[in-house]
Amino acid sequence: MNAFNRLVMLIISLLLIAVPVFLLLVGFGVIPADVVNEYTNFRGALNALGGLSVSDFNPGVRTVAGIVGALVALVALLLLLRELTFGRPVARRVYIEDTPGQETVVTAQAVRHLAEGAAREVGAADPSCRLASDNDRRYEVLCDIQVSRTQNFTELASRTRDNIRRVLEEQQVPVKDVEVTVRGTAS
Repeated sequence: MNAFNRLVMLIISLLLIAVPVFLLLVGFGVIPADVVNEYTNFRGALNALGGLSVSDFNPGVRTVAGIVGALVALVALLLLLRELTFGRPVARRVYIEDTPGQETVVTAQAVRHLAEGAAREVGAADPSCRLASDNDRRYEVLCDIQVSRTQNFTELASRTRDNIRRVLEEQQVPVKDVEVTVRGTAS
């Protein structure tokens, strides 16, 4: 989804949440009605509706209106949370071969385990890898490792990065970048 569509969805979801909250705050007197009327002239809209009150509706109509209002608020909240995703999205699976009848799919969990195994292979202790991906479905691998005190930190980090990239490319997993961070020494 492009940026304009995301912006429109974000505005709609915020309005679906903010307008009812604002009306409730005015209704319960938290925000003085005279101040709101000064900026929006909402009293004119209320006078146009006439003497309509909640007691004019039977309990069935009020129940349906409450359920519809709750569903609208829930949909607005879901839209808002969908647009405000935190962290980097990860492709759940990547097609290695997409020829009809010969499809080969690798899951993100398999890629993560493969990267951790490649880190262990060159001597990294306790590797912990995370994945991120872009719209082009290529993985960014972020790997934290521990190094023994006798090893050269930069050399092992460089070998780990190169080995992770090599192993993933041998398995035809699309890799955008590999970043290795030494987070401490292993005991």
